[in-house]
Amino acid sequence: MEFVLIAIAILVVALLAGIGLLVGRGRRTTRLDSDAAAGTTLTRPRPPQPTDTAPPEASGATAADQYQAPPAPPEAPVEGPVEGPVELPPAEPEPGLVVEMPPPSAGRLVRLRSRLARSQSSLGRGLLTVLSREKLTEDDWEEVEETLLAADVGIAATTEIVQRLRTQSLVLATATGADLRALVVRELTAVLGPDLDRTLATDRHAGRPAVVLVVGVNGAGKTTTVGKIARVLVGDGKSVVLGAADTFRAAAADQLETWGERVGVLTVRGREGGDPASVAFEAVRTGTEAEVDAVIVDTAGRLHTKSGLMDELGKIKRVVEKQAPVGEVLLVLDATTGQNGVVQARVFTEAVHVTGIVLTKLDGTAKGGIVVSVQRELGIPVKLVGLGEGPDDLAPFEPEAFAEALVGTAD
Repeated sequence: MEFVLIAIAILVVALLAGIGLLVGRGRRTTRLDSDAAAGTTLTRPRPPQPTDTAPPEASGATAADQYQAPPAPPEAPVEGPVEGPVELPPAEPEPGLVVEMPPPSAGRLVRLRSRLARSQSSLGRGLLTVLSREKLTEDDWEEVEETLLAADVGIAATTEIVQRLRTQSLVLATATGADLRALVVRELTAVLGPDLDRTLATDRHAGRPAVVLVVGVNGAGKTTTVGKIARVLVGDGKSVVLGAADTFRAAAADQLETWGERVGVLTVRGREGGDPASVAFEAVRTGTEAEVDAVIVDTAGRLHTKSGLMDELGKIKRVVEKQAPVGEVLLVLDATTGQNGVVQARVFTEAVHVTGIVLTKLDGTAKGGIVVSVQRELGIPVKLVGLGEGPDDLAPFEPEAFAEALVGTAD
C-alpha cells in the first residue's frame, strides 16, 4: 500500500511540474519579491541568462536589481534608498518575436488622411455639393444643416457654421471649386478648436517620469490605445513603462504585454482580481527608479453608470500621485457611439480631471464631426485619433489636416 501511495505522490508532482513548464513557455514574467504579497509582476522580454551566476548582493537591492539577478531571489528584500538610476535589463524578445521601431508621430495624420474617405463622402463632399450650386435657396441651407448634423457635428457648431457661410453667400456664388474647398476647410478648422493645447504631457519633470492614466468604458479600444501610445512615444525616442492596472480582465494584461514586447518596453502587471491601485503604484515606482520618460497606466473598462467603479478610478489617481503627479488623463471614446460618447465623457470628468480625448475607430466608418461636438460640449481637446486597425494608426490630432482630409482634394 505504501508503494502505491508513493507512486501516486510521484505522479502528482510530475503532473504539476509538467503544467508549470507549459505555462512557463508563454510570457516571461519575473515576480518582484518585495511585492509578492500584492501579486505584482514585472514583465518584459527576458534577457539572455548568464551561464555563471553569482549570488545577489544582500544590501541596497531594488526591484529592478532583483529582476536582473539570477532566478534565485534574495532571502529577504532589503529596503534602502536608491542611489542613481536603476539600469533596466536590455529588451530581448521572445524567440521569433522581433522588436519593432515605430515611425515618429510627426506627420502621421497627413499620411493617414485616406482613412477618412467615408467620412469625407458624408461630410466634406456633401457640403461641397450643396455649396457649389449657383444660387442657394432655403432648402439648400437646410440640406447643409442636415449634412452637418448627420456627421455628428452638433447643433451649436452646425448653427455657427451655417451662419458664417450665409454671410459669405455672395462669395460662394462666384467661387471656383478650389476656392470653395478652401473656404469649407477654413470654416471646419475654425470650429475644430485650432488654438487648443493638444500637446501630450510625456516629458520627465522634477526628476520623475510623466504619468499618463488612460480611462474609458468597455469596448472603446482602451488597452489597444495604450499600446499604440507606447509605440508613438517609442517612435519619438522616449523610454516607457506600461502599467496593466486592468486586473479584472486577464486578457487585457496579456494584450498589453504583447504590445510592450513588440517595442521592447517594460510592463508591470498584477494577479487577476488584484488591487488596480497597487499595480499602478508599482508601475510608477518602477518607472521612477529606472528614470524612464513616461509611465502609461491602463485602467479597467469603467462602466460609467457604476459609481463604485468611478470612485475606484479616483483612488488609482490618488495612490499613483504618492509616487509622481499625474500629468495626463486621457479618455478613450469610440467615435462610432456618436453623441453618447459626450455623455460618457461628462461622467468621467466628474471622477477625474480629464485632460485630453482619444477618439478611436475614426477610420471612415465613423462620423468625423464628433470631434467638434466632443470638444465644444466638454471644453476638452481631442489629442489623438485612431484611424485604423494597424499598430501605427494612432495619430496626434491636427485640426487643419483633419479638415482637409474630411473635405478631400479639389476636383
